[in-house]
Amino acid sequence: MPVTAFECKSLSGSAEWKWYRGSSPSEGTASFFERRVRDMDSSQFKFAHRFDQVSGSAIREIFKVIAQPGMISFAGGNPSPDALPDEIVREISGEVLRDNGKTLLQYGATEGYMPFLESLKAYVQDQLQCNIPAVLPVTGSTQAMDLLCKSLIDPGDCILVENPSFLGNMQCMKLYQARLVPVDSDDDGMMMEDLEEKICRYHPKMLYTIPTFQNPTGKTLPADRRKKVAELAGKYQMVVAEDDPYRDLRYEGSPLLSIKSFDKDGWVMFLGSFSKIISPGLRVGFIAGHPDIIRKCTVGKQSSDVHTANLNQAIVDQFLRRNLLPDHIEKVCANYGKKMSFMLSKLQNFPEGVTFTKPQGGLFIWVELPSHMDALSLLNKAIEKKVAFVPGTHFCVDGGHLNTIRLNFSNSTIEQIDQGMNVLNDLIIDNI
Repeated sequence: MPVTAFECKSLSGSAEWKWYRGSSPSEGTASFFERRVRDMDSSQFKFAHRFDQVSGSAIREIFKVIAQPGMISFAGGNPSPDALPDEIVREISGEVLRDNGKTLLQYGATEGYMPFLESLKAYVQDQLQCNIPAVLPVTGSTQAMDLLCKSLIDPGDCILVENPSFLGNMQCMKLYQARLVPVDSDDDGMMMEDLEEKICRYHPKMLYTIPTFQNPTGKTLPADRRKKVAELAGKYQMVVAEDDPYRDLRYEGSPLLSIKSFDKDGWVMFLGSFSKIISPGLRVGFIAGHPDIIRKCTVGKQSSDVHTANLNQAIVDQFLRRNLLPDHIEKVCANYGKKMSFMLSKLQNFPEGVTFTKPQGGLFIWVELPSHMDALSLLNKAIEKKVAFVPGTHFCVDGGHLNTIRLNFSNSTIEQIDQGMNVLNDLIIDNI
């Protein structure tokens, strides 16, 4: 096919675009669309102030590095490839498209695909062991947080957060121009005395918490503290966003009741996801709780994505109706449990002064290095040796904590964990 080039110049003369139709016009052309920027002054763009405190996800930036061949990544929170049930999803998708394809490929209700709404509500009530008045399917549980902020948060409103906390949802809160105030933690998570003191001082509109196998620390909030959180929410009329995507990934110990199960007045909103137990690519999550808040979230969702993909909801619906999750989760947990135990055993051999959490499940282990060490510098040296992790400072509300790192074990093989942890151990010894 002959090559035809089309050129376009902006009115200001500051940029040119060249688009090629046909095969590449010369060796080294990476794509058919080439944009060449000349002397462009980015200050001409007047970006919204909501971006002033948000610079992008450090984890997503690290992902650009870990795509390198041979890189051992402890950085992300991805499920293991062998935990993704592609054959089951292929079978289910074929069946639901055969039986109801025209409906699934059409626009759907923002409130959710009706069969999935039925199976989802039954599933959530069974999981949480309490009545759930309303539930809304969302496009990943991160959208649940976005919709909660859209519904509840005005610029300047205070949100209490664990410290450290999940980077992605902290970005979401900052985009809604919330004021994030950290709550002190010990080995068991948030300390209730500090939580109540911060509630009285800052009058927060919301508390954001990941109570089970927390991201990034792996800590789990004990039952008595969960009950106390629900009591404080009712006493001070504070919404609690209980984000619990890891609760099914338990490798030892007994499950704990959710904060929502102690909620008497409807102040706790439960955020759940099927990303870690079925597939993150399906992007199916949910938010459950007070119907008035769910209604506001539904209205907010209308202008976000209209509705979560019908086909994806139908696939998860069949997982629930066919009771496929228990066996699948059991297999996933057996695999992840071995990986976590192996990584913890490797950490036992790290130099004196290195401490780490010992989770009973989830995907992450939090490591503290000697106070003088800088994990940002360590990361650069580790990447040179084809090992990646996330420095803990990115998860901390006010930065700092430069001597901390988050390690993920789910997306590596035992052999990769062995090799990668040996590299980290040697680097720490060299820099201690």
